[in-house]
Amino acid sequence: MGASIISFAVQDDPPQRLDKALSRDVPESASLSRTRLARLLDAGAVVIDGAVQRDPKAKVAAGAQVQITVEEASESHIAPEDIPLDVIFEDDDLIVVNKPAGMVVHPAPGTPSGTLVNALLHHFGGNLSGVGGSKRPGIVHRIDKDTSGLLVVAKSDAAHHGLAAQFAAHTAERAYLAITHAVPEASDPRLRGVRGVSFETGGVLKITTQLARHKHDRQRQAVLFDNGRHAVTRVKLVERFGEPACLALVECRLETGRTHQIRVHMAHAGHGLLGDPSYGGRRKLPAKALSEAGLEAAKSFDRQALHAALLGFEHPVSGEMLRFEADLPEDMAQLLQKLRS
Repeated sequence: MGASIISFAVQDDPPQRLDKALSRDVPESASLSRTRLARLLDAGAVVIDGAVQRDPKAKVAAGAQVQITVEEASESHIAPEDIPLDVIFEDDDLIVVNKPAGMVVHPAPGTPSGTLVNALLHHFGGNLSGVGGSKRPGIVHRIDKDTSGLLVVAKSDAAHHGLAAQFAAHTAERAYLAITHAVPEASDPRLRGVRGVSFETGGVLKITTQLARHKHDRQRQAVLFDNGRHAVTRVKLVERFGEPACLALVECRLETGRTHQIRVHMAHAGHGLLGDPSYGGRRKLPAKALSEAGLEAAKSFDRQALHAALLGFEHPVSGEMLRFEADLPEDMAQLLQKLRS
């Protein structure tokens, strides 16, 4: 396997830690994240003024000469699979796809094949990101297996780093359409008493908590108010269903993007997603509130009613602002049609 050597000098007023100095001064064209630099340090691939340096906390002086040996990215162990993709946009650096419900994003012990990554490996051929040391599609954000909708994936190292930075800084625009139990609206006094719930101008419901793995079920997330990861979701009511209203179509906008964020936040607010098997979305619906067809469609909907409908971000290479929308998948569109009947 080949290797390349990246050489540069530490600039004036370096940070106190070597890893931070390297992250600041390494050429942008090298596409080396701080995480990757930490691995290279640990592997003995960083030479400072002729001596191997492994300590990320070491001090480094301005003008020090740095050489970093970067091995060529290895081939992915994941097998390409000829699986159809709904491609919304594609260029040399990235691809935006409309993922169907039921497809896992990345292979895992329980799902070794048939994933979005398997499909992308076949679609991309050799045009892959080498970030992390392995050639593969650059997954910078995910949506759950049974959630449909828009996902952007990096094809080049520069796109991988640029997209990852936007998602880490929460500057990417993401909006989801969801069907919830009951109606989350400002006139509901109960919501005023739920911790972490507030309302903004225009009746927008804001949910602010911390999230972490559930203590007793590692597959689920739990709402916390300390020792978790900051999470903010904004919810706008779009449409009510039933008489009296027992279901609602809402638009959820993510300020942060944590695992299961919308699902767990809506359940915390008392408005779990219809069909959600993990967060209480299997409530009994009032028999006379909906038409027979609507009631049957809602009761038989077999996944969380959640769709990533809008995705916007700055192109990490060209700087162009991009914004994409994806129509509701057939199962959610038919459900809404029957709820309106």
